[in-house]
Amino acid sequence: MASLANPRLMLAILAAVFAFLYVPISVLVALSFNDGGLPTAWTGFSTRWYGELLHNRDIMSAAFNTLVVAVVSTVLATILGSLLAIGVEIRRRKGRFLETIIFAPMIIPDIVLAIALLSFFSLLNVTMGLHTVILSHVVFNLAFVCSVVRARLKTFDWSIVEASTDLGASTPVTLVRIVLPVMLPAVIAGALLAFTLSVDEFIIAFFTAGAGRDSITLPMQIFAMIRFGVTPEINALATIVMAVSVIALTLSQRLNRGGLPGQ
Repeated sequence: MASLANPRLMLAILAAVFAFLYVPISVLVALSFNDGGLPTAWTGFSTRWYGELLHNRDIMSAAFNTLVVAVVSTVLATILGSLLAIGVEIRRRKGRFLETIIFAPMIIPDIVLAIALLSFFSLLNVTMGLHTVILSHVVFNLAFVCSVVRARLKTFDWSIVEASTDLGASTPVTLVRIVLPVMLPAVIAGALLAFTLSVDEFIIAFFTAGAGRDSITLPMQIFAMIRFGVTPEINALATIVMAVSVIALTLSQRLNRGGLPGQ
């Protein structure tokens, strides 16, 4: 235990962990600016591969599909997840089993959830496509949004809701003018988290997209491209996806600490 208290040793362990996590990512980002066609040999700085992405129809189509899926599923998951968080928090003393069911998608492995959704859609004879990917992402993101919003509601003083009711305000008015302003930072944080998870998600989309290019998302496109070898285009595309994810997660964490940017 005395050796663990050594600041230099702890700093070395921390540096080793961060190097293990971020050196491969840093190499990927650096090689995305590589001028040469070989993805692993540096031949000079260039942004040509980012320009090449704009002329690749398959990538642009996949990017558009990803944006549609992420935006629509985020809106639906945010609305449903926020309302669910309110309901669960109000009934927290009576709904322990309900909480377990709600948060199960966060614990269940993605492959299990993907197979379950595929079986469900097949049972209902639903034609696979972008709409099934959206619905699947709503199911996947719902628990995450609910969890973020509930963390905010745990510090909420519910007596002001009772006061609003006593003063004659209806339930919708109380929800919009009392509860929603308090929840807003967490709602936005949950939405950003849902958007990030939707952009990055591969396994569920792969199982529920069906056949055809009309429902291929960016992670699926990257998987299809990387099967034939890593190219600088893949490095550039992965860098952009990673940058979007990092920005959204950073905003989500900042908002979840209780304030809007700039406050």
